[in-house]
Amino acid sequence: MRRYTTFVGLVFLSILALIAFNSIGTNSPSPTKSPTSTATFSSVKAGLADYYAQELIWKDCDGGFECSVLSVPLDYANPNQQAITISVIRLATESAVGSLLLNPGGPGGSGIEYVRAANYVVSSKLIKRYDIIGFDPRGVGQSTPVECLDDKQTDELIAADGSPDNQQEIDQSVLLSKQLASGCAEKSPEIYAHMDTVSAARDIDILRSALGDTKLNWLGKSYGTFLGATYADLFPKKVGRMVLDGAIDPTLTNEKLSLGQALGFENALSRFVEDCTTHGDCPLNSSGPEGIAQVAKMLNNLDAKPGRLSDGRIFTQAMGVTGVLGSLYDKVYGWPQLRADLSKALLGDYSGLGASLDLYISRDQNGKYTNNSNDAIAAVNCLDRPDRPTVSQTKILAADWKVQAPRFGEYVAWSNVSCLFWKSPATGVPGPITAAGSPEILVVGTVHDPATPMKWAKALASQLSKGILLTLDGDGHTAYMQGSKCIDQVVDKYFVTGTAKPGITCTDGP
Repeated sequence: MRRYTTFVGLVFLSILALIAFNSIGTNSPSPTKSPTSTATFSSVKAGLADYYAQELIWKDCDGGFECSVLSVPLDYANPNQQAITISVIRLATESAVGSLLLNPGGPGGSGIEYVRAANYVVSSKLIKRYDIIGFDPRGVGQSTPVECLDDKQTDELIAADGSPDNQQEIDQSVLLSKQLASGCAEKSPEIYAHMDTVSAARDIDILRSALGDTKLNWLGKSYGTFLGATYADLFPKKVGRMVLDGAIDPTLTNEKLSLGQALGFENALSRFVEDCTTHGDCPLNSSGPEGIAQVAKMLNNLDAKPGRLSDGRIFTQAMGVTGVLGSLYDKVYGWPQLRADLSKALLGDYSGLGASLDLYISRDQNGKYTNNSNDAIAAVNCLDRPDRPTVSQTKILAADWKVQAPRFGEYVAWSNVSCLFWKSPATGVPGPITAAGSPEILVVGTVHDPATPMKWAKALASQLSKGILLTLDGDGHTAYMQGSKCIDQVVDKYFVTGTAKPGITCTDGP
């Protein structure tokens, strides 16, 4: 979650600490500024020939990885006028039958960071079978990046009241949302308006061609399921083997997406509390509503009396909520961490929640943000869906959602305000994705997934013309390589054979 815009979530929070990330250089062409045009994509297909004819030049970038740079058009309506770059990483194997592209979600997650943790996110069987490919999507990380806020401004936005209950707090929330929207437009006047998912999916097809693959093999998690499904809808005949894990229903508006996630995290908190009391290190006095109330009281107290971290930061209620939410994504590592964090926080020590918050928002010990994911998620979401509630409408939504999701509803309702002030109109329209003409696509859902509820996976699998649903009856965000041997076996077999039996439910996961 990013408090100030609709969130979907990343799937590698517990992995980030294991990655020694090395930056790579780029030999990108100098872009030329292009005017806005209303030309359609179909009228300029010929302008893409040079992009599709690219050959990637791979260079060693430490740890057994190779890196390269791909050029793609900034605007697919004007492909001849300005190029941007996409940074790519490869973990190659001599016996590869093709490439397997990974995307960790976000939107705004770095595929380069993700592939550097390949041993944790794909099985050894697949590493031996495929060249494992990662890339930073347009606007993200080492690709031509969107830049909106500096570190201090991002700190202010993340700390701001997530549930404003008076006009002064509402005005502050609006001011910071305007600052985000204006910052993107002023610092990144071109890329911020072209970070929609359809454009990112078209980039993937150019990358597929540059890799020498006739078909795209894809493992997308969280937002990566929407990106992958969008590709499949645009290029169904180019789909090879595609797994969409932690799926998003593409018919959802920002409003429905946000409410669904608020309810998902309410359920996750309830299940965490029930599980907590079975462990000796649980700081809660009771399970059920009383245990939930204990967590809620701690967070509510921060609204009236914020804490202070050792680096001098004021620790606000919004920061506490995000620190809790970040750990709810992952039962195996996140839930034990949350027990430890709450043990301190209930006594007035917020250092644990502060550390979990910083991991989630990619903020290092020096107060520097290590990537631009906090900016990128806003840019993508504001372009992908056109509904942008006014401040008055948001006040009504927040009051309603607080009843439905008492701990998280208000925060999620106010998270969309920044899109109201976005300087570029949305280009995406929610609707079903069928990918007619594609081969079987495996959609994976977790029954108690907090960020992408199970019903979203069911919806996507039913929309796809050849969708196959695989279910994990467990907790946590996404299922593959999350502790279920059953899920891992089905997914690996699918990537080897291209087929999977419908209706499988695994019960051996978190």
